[in-house]
Amino acid sequence: MELLQNSIPMVFLAVSAAALYARAASSCVRPGFPRLLALLPVAALLAAAPLAFPFANIRGLTGFFLGWLGVFKILLFAAGRGPLEPNLPAHQFLFVAALPVKLADRHRRLAALLQAYKFVDQLHLYMRLALYGVHIYCFFDLLLPCISAVGAALGMEMEPQFDRPYMASSLRDFWGRRWNLVVSAILRPSVYEPLRDAHAGKAAAAIATFLVSGLMHEAMVCYITLRSPTGEMAAFFLLHGACCVAEQLCVQWWVARGWPRPPRPVATVLVGVFVAGTAFWLFFPPICRDGSEERLLEEWAALAEFITGTGRNLSGMFSSVNNS
Repeated sequence: MELLQNSIPMVFLAVSAAALYARAASSCVRPGFPRLLALLPVAALLAAAPLAFPFANIRGLTGFFLGWLGVFKILLFAAGRGPLEPNLPAHQFLFVAALPVKLADRHRRLAALLQAYKFVDQLHLYMRLALYGVHIYCFFDLLLPCISAVGAALGMEMEPQFDRPYMASSLRDFWGRRWNLVVSAILRPSVYEPLRDAHAGKAAAAIATFLVSGLMHEAMVCYITLRSPTGEMAAFFLLHGACCVAEQLCVQWWVARGWPRPPRPVATVLVGVFVAGTAFWLFFPPICRDGSEERLLEEWAALAEFITGTGRNLSGMFSSVNNS
């Protein structure tokens, strides 16, 4: 824990200084190649910052915030695009640069899920992997709205991060309009739109966007496991990109013949089965092999104990106050 306590202020100060430098540099350097050269050190620092943390979960989380989204925001900022704007107040610029901004009672749901890890050894492999998928959704569904609440307190209007992904009626609906929308909002202007506008075609632009997402997920696995990439994450997203393109072509062919679309509940089940099946095959194995699963479970078990212990302490404190 001492290493973590030392790492947090170090990373916070380094990221803050880098973000403020990027904001100041934007007033002196015009968008384009000159600003890109000025901001490359900032992108490199954001990519390296997660490696300062000793715990895999924190490396993965900060890798997502800084090594992926933060780097892409800085690159878009160098081109005069994206969510970062030079006229933002310093605290808002830092907030947008470092966090995925785009309170319900979600913490109890996550805590209950973490408690389920006590019985994870008794679950079938596919049940464990399904639990991990639900965990990812619940964790970000709790964390990102909390960040949004802080942003709202700073006078910033936040956009939702998820839109009921379990209701998706197609792969394109799942990835483009429901799952982790902050990633879509970054990849669309940085990869998809430039390629589409360069006459590469919508299909090629979509596949390239999924490939970039896959490569960034490979980086997230490296942050978490500290191992070399295996290519499975990239294969997972390339497969889904190709299937999204094929799905669009099939829909056009189907509609052109005047045939009715399948009922929405059937389509939703098919999407869920496909996403889960391919995730079991390609998404989760690089995270879970070679002892990584055990280390992650240990960290999450410790977090569950911390959350429940904090809840008990707060409950006892409020009970004491009420009784007095």
